[in-house]
Amino acid sequence: MDLKLAVLIDGDNVPSAYVREMMEEIAKYGNPTIKRIYGDWTNPKLSKWKQVLLENAVTPVQQYGYTTGKNATDSAMIIDAMDILYSGRVDGFCLVSSDSDFTRLATRLREAGMTVIGIGEKKTPGPFMAACDKFIYLEILKNRTAADEPEKIKSKSAEKSSFDIITPAVIKLIAATISDLADDDGWAFLGEVGTLLQKKQPNFDSRNYGFQKLTPLIKSTNRFEIKQRVSSKGPSRLIYVKNRD
Repeated sequence: MDLKLAVLIDGDNVPSAYVREMMEEIAKYGNPTIKRIYGDWTNPKLSKWKQVLLENAVTPVQQYGYTTGKNATDSAMIIDAMDILYSGRVDGFCLVSSDSDFTRLATRLREAGMTVIGIGEKKTPGPFMAACDKFIYLEILKNRTAADEPEKIKSKSAEKSSFDIITPAVIKLIAATISDLADDDGWAFLGEVGTLLQKKQPNFDSRNYGFQKLTPLIKSTNRFEIKQRVSSKGPSRLIYVKNRD
């Protein structure tokens, strides 16, 4: 059964260009039953949001900036999140922001048994990402959009899209995770490897490195063995991985 998700968007800290892709991404993890965005809608800087909010049925919540230098939007979003939590209407939250101010909120929601998915730009501070069950970079959605564009337009977009490099630290993380799950022969089920990687590092995503799935990412490193096994529950094949000696 799909998780019922409350999607809360910090309009002051997220660009409006990729809302459709963002909502499509969120739909992979559950049903967004509550969709709200917070900001001072008297501010001309937020005018770009109007059309995309209508197209994606996101409810704007007006929050005036009462005091210079204080982010009233954050406070309104946090208060709403706690109200929704206590209402018992959802199973999880999707917090869309690149602001570290939501770190404590994410932690509190997880303490209450909620699944918490974060979405923001790569500049998002580490503590907020670590406080979520999963953190997704907006840049992933940007790169996917560029890949879907016609060739004439894509050339410039491709130059601007950038993927993370698979560093020795990433390979070490994968190798350690495989070792944690390996059987007596050193083989680990790839599905479990992916799940544990996510728990260890919530912002780990094969798409950050230019791969849609974990299998091709692991193959590209030439540091791991991969084989398929027939599932005992049917004709499907399961993928297992092993650290090379």
